[in-house]
Amino acid sequence: MEALLYKRVKKHVVECGLCNHRCVIKDGRRGICNVRENRGGILETLVYDKIIARNIDPIEKKPLFHFYPRSLSYSIGTVGCNFRCRFCQNADIAQMATDHSGRITGTPFTPEQMVEEALKAGCKSISYTYTEPTVFFELAFDTAALAKEKGLKNVFVTNGYMTIEALEKIAPFLDAANVDVKAFTEEFYEKQCSASLAPVLDTLRAMRRLGIFIEVTTLVIPGLNDSAGELENLAGFIAGELGEHTPWHVSRFHPTYRLTDRPPTSPSKIMEARQIGISKGLKYVYAGNLHGTGAENTACSSCGRDVIVRSGFSVLENRVAINSLCPDCGEKIHGVGLREA
Repeated sequence: MEALLYKRVKKHVVECGLCNHRCVIKDGRRGICNVRENRGGILETLVYDKIIARNIDPIEKKPLFHFYPRSLSYSIGTVGCNFRCRFCQNADIAQMATDHSGRITGTPFTPEQMVEEALKAGCKSISYTYTEPTVFFELAFDTAALAKEKGLKNVFVTNGYMTIEALEKIAPFLDAANVDVKAFTEEFYEKQCSASLAPVLDTLRAMRRLGIFIEVTTLVIPGLNDSAGELENLAGFIAGELGEHTPWHVSRFHPTYRLTDRPPTSPSKIMEARQIGISKGLKYVYAGNLHGTGAENTACSSCGRDVIVRSGFSVLENRVAINSLCPDCGEKIHGVGLREA
């Protein structure tokens, strides 16, 4: 299937406009994502009908804690990624084509089938996740447009590296995103992800401008992105440019893929990172991959009482009152669809 968002730059050579790598691709070659191929001057997507992962998840697993809590999200992904993260937690599918000589596998599913299945399962949303949704943009776009018609919400779980053209194209159908801000230095992005930080920050600013609900996740890796100064700068960016009510998930790292020389992040470091976020003015900071601390609960930013109680990805209690107010003091709890039906 012919891809969206590309242009011919000379005979049989194209430039992809999907993500900020803006790959210039010669005839017979693929872009860095390894799932878009130039065939005689026409850029083709190789994953439109190849779903590699398909599940019904709690929305909290994305993680989205302030977007229709306790709802179900029909979740899909294909092979491929436009990053080369050394700590990739889904490398078996995200890096399949890169690590296995261009191999692409998946099960055929149409947008119509996926929307129908989501509705039958009682899902509130469709999440484009597991790998980077930007690289299966055509499938995500067609599915999201149909989902919106049928009353479903659409969610991207993304590294935020899409171009403004791609973001503006899907924005009318995109309700929410969890953006993985992997660090707050260009050095980290270059060495650990083969990418750049600046376009991610631009995407976050653009999402806010376009009215897309945002939550941010950062995997805290010992010795690489866990200094107090860097975490303060990142939290300051979120509070200052996205808003103090933007949820931030600071998650615990476990050695994986090509980054196995680092220990798991200590629980104390995660709690320190959470406290840094709070000290920089963020109202909702959560500890990820660290259960049983109470740092998964949503507390009222005014009276401090828990209004949503969680265990892992499960919501045990939702006390948010009508109009998203704290039942104890009347303070606004920020988010979308917070009150249970």
